[in-house]
Amino acid sequence: MTPVELSRTVLHAVRCAVDDGELSVTVPERVVVTEPGPGGCGDFATSVALQLARPAGQPPRRVAEILRPRLVGADGIRDVVVTGPGFLNISLDARADLVTGLVREIRARGASYGHGDALAGQVVALRVPYEVRAEVVADAVVRIVATQGGRATVEHGEPVNLRPVPAPEDPAPLGHDASQWALLHPAAHDRPRITADHLVQRESNPLFRVRYAHARIRSVSRNAARLGFTAEPGPLDAGRCADAGPLSTSRCANAGPLDAGRSADAPPATPANGTRSTANGAPTLLTPLADHPRILSAAATHRAPDRLARHLVTVADAVLPFLPSVLPCGEEKPSAAHRARLALAEAAGTVLAGGLSLLGIDAPEHL
Repeated sequence: MTPVELSRTVLHAVRCAVDDGELSVTVPERVVVTEPGPGGCGDFATSVALQLARPAGQPPRRVAEILRPRLVGADGIRDVVVTGPGFLNISLDARADLVTGLVREIRARGASYGHGDALAGQVVALRVPYEVRAEVVADAVVRIVATQGGRATVEHGEPVNLRPVPAPEDPAPLGHDASQWALLHPAAHDRPRITADHLVQRESNPLFRVRYAHARIRSVSRNAARLGFTAEPGPLDAGRCADAGPLSTSRCANAGPLDAGRSADAPPATPANGTRSTANGAPTLLTPLADHPRILSAAATHRAPDRLARHLVTVADAVLPFLPSVLPCGEEKPSAAHRARLALAEAAGTVLAGGLSLLGIDAPEHL
């Protein structure tokens, strides 16, 4: 069961409670499931009971207790615990491999992962002023709307219905990719910064982190091929070197810092945070990957490419600490776990490349 499937299961439980007369609310369009917060437990948690409490006229914990038995009986769910004011903490059946299901879906759909039919058959008429940022935003919106089955047209003149805050100066000196990012990453009501910060090859630059993450993933895939193995979705386990000693960055084939002075194929080095991540970081990466379809739908519906841009930063920040666990350490031989980690990393690369393409930005193989 993937997080998307789990969200649908929770929605189904809400509908059943409404149909049975135990809740008198309008069933929401979607339910967000996330990693459990402090004090939580299980694989995922949702605050849907808190969301529905006021319209239902009942305390959040009572709403949660109404939903709990309907979730416990669902396929793939082992247990549900109510914590705090009414959070539903969901433990999945041990046989339900979230990572495997999601990775297989992304691999099967490729660049079309996240595409849907939220705007199927709709024609979105964009009327924009003669201004560079408006033109760039409209161009991105056309591509994003198409991912949801709609068609967007762009015209100039009044009445304007897409007017982001104009750029304070010509972004062309930044170059194509950096200027696209400078104009698309801020929300429409925010004034874009046209500065050389967008060209800095350091962790402080969100565009660099996104493009660097994609390049690192491609580097890991090339190194895996040299070691004689390819990606295959499957269970992940914690990464430790074959000698069962502490993980050593000096012995691991793909550790590397977020450092502009090092190419994506550079020799091993200590990651920027001074630690070597393991496959235990997979849950942190799973959530933004599973959320990608929702983000694309929201970006299309609200004509907001900035939502997609910020989401790509989230994916990049989640995958970078995970990458050092993908390749074998020292004399360790490639295993099914390494193939599974590689598949998860490549799935993140697919999302990053697809998102950058929709923003009109290149996804580099090397950086």
